[in-house]
Amino acid sequence: MKLTKEQLADIKNQQSQVNSTKRVTVPELEKILYEAIPALDHGFVRVVDYMGDDTSIVQSARVSYGKGTKQVSTDAGLIKYLMRHWHSTPFEMCEIKYHIKLPIFIARQWIRHRTANVNEYSARYSILDKEFYLPSQENLAAQSTSNRQGRGDVLEGEQAKKVLEILKDDAERTYANYETMLNEKYDGSTIDDTRKGLARELARMNLTLNTYTQWYWKTDLLNLMNFLRLRADHHAQYEIRVYADIMLDTLKKWVPITHEAFIDYRVGGTEVSSKGKIILKKLIKGENISLEDSGLSKREWNELMEAFDLKDKLI
Repeated sequence: MKLTKEQLADIKNQQSQVNSTKRVTVPELEKILYEAIPALDHGFVRVVDYMGDDTSIVQSARVSYGKGTKQVSTDAGLIKYLMRHWHSTPFEMCEIKYHIKLPIFIARQWIRHRTANVNEYSARYSILDKEFYLPSQENLAAQSTSNRQGRGDVLEGEQAKKVLEILKDDAERTYANYETMLNEKYDGSTIDDTRKGLARELARMNLTLNTYTQWYWKTDLLNLMNFLRLRADHHAQYEIRVYADIMLDTLKKWVPITHEAFIDYRVGGTEVSSKGKIILKKLIKGENISLEDSGLSKREWNELMEAFDLKDKLI
């Protein structure tokens, strides 16, 4: 990721601000506030604002007047209780705002999480940067044979090289055509003084989906965790997982007690159906039970066995 001199100056200016506030602040998050944390080849994640901390969750749950009336250990116990029993409202009392630069195809996947306030860079108003996402060779993989939305074996040798050439050539060519239609170069210069350019809202439709866009993305803590639970998971697409992992680290800096409970109960925990509970109880007692007797599908059965590392019972 390479930032322009203007972007670096803007970040430095933001970070040099000194403001007095009576609101709660989080020293660890303040250290990285406004910083552009690299993601993929040209992307980044920036925390640009936040409201609340762990004590705000506790305050909301107890409907109390202030913080510091209970020990931290007691606060941690309450937050764990809230997380364990799916009490969601107190986590909605904290909010965070990110500035994110990401490929368009990841933005289209990301926007499916409709519980955030989003304002995206307007290609109707401005010209998109001449930057495209090109995956590293180890992230070029064939279509999975068992999962319609997943990846299989990594491509190698000439095939991988050819795919990368296609991705780069298509992106370069369509961007050049984009500039031609606009009659304007990326640096702002005019291509031909004798003709008009196509409207930006029309010229943009020719760009490839690996072109980078930017947006501001603001959400509350509850919905941030819902997003991270899905997108920081190893089943998630690699590219969006890169962003989710960075945001997971900002979550730890922002609300460390909540982060610990989230990792314990949401990321590391396992949901079990009522039929699954019956099966596990029988297995604990040493009883034999088969897929046919379980009432589960083969896929449900295998997911249950994998979750509890009972690999000898996979079918």
